[in-house]
Amino acid sequence: MAKDLFINRTKWTFIAAGSLALAACTQGADTAGEGDRATASSEASGEIIRASFNDDGSVNQPENWREWVFIGAPLTPNALNGGEAPFPEFHNVYIEPSAFAAYSATGEFPEGTQIAKELTSVRSNNNAENGSTQEVSGVGYFEGEFQGLELTVKDTERFKDEPGGWAYFSFGHSAPPYEQTASAMPTASCNACHAASAADDFVFTQFYPVLRAAKPN
Repeated sequence: MAKDLFINRTKWTFIAAGSLALAACTQGADTAGEGDRATASSEASGEIIRASFNDDGSVNQPENWREWVFIGAPLTPNALNGGEAPFPEFHNVYIEPSAFAAYSATGEFPEGTQIAKELTSVRSNNNAENGSTQEVSGVGYFEGEFQGLELTVKDTERFKDEPGGWAYFSFGHSAPPYEQTASAMPTASCNACHAASAADDFVFTQFYPVLRAAKPN
């Protein structure tokens, strides 16, 4: 009798523990999916997820930018630019998903568009002449380590004095962790170049086939 009672108690202990574990897993899954559901909801409603700003005008580092829509990775290495390229790193560029959905539907970058650019070094080369590297796939240029993070935001109300309402921010040009906040850079440092050479609304879509393919005819 005592043995049976012990077995029954053990059985119910395992069942209870299993139920608690299942509940915890379900709760964790719900929490982990909240960001995805918010993005999906925003895309469905047409609401644009905007950058977070502080009272002093600085912008907060975007969350999960590597999970945004990847649109391209331009590269102008030092070795092909006289050893002093203005932008010698890979530029891994991402657009926030709700803005991408709007662009895909209308062909225009909506108010609140966020485009993140993460800088990555060129993998140490073994060809001093052109900076390339011999790897298993062949000779070429390959990504090394993270080197910085920048953000572009379109907000014609907040940045009414900036061309096109676009402002540019840098969270540092060094290895992570990056700065948590950033102030807008001077117009001449970024916007002037975009105004002169970018193909579509101050964005270098000529370098981003994903955006060109998404834009409605």
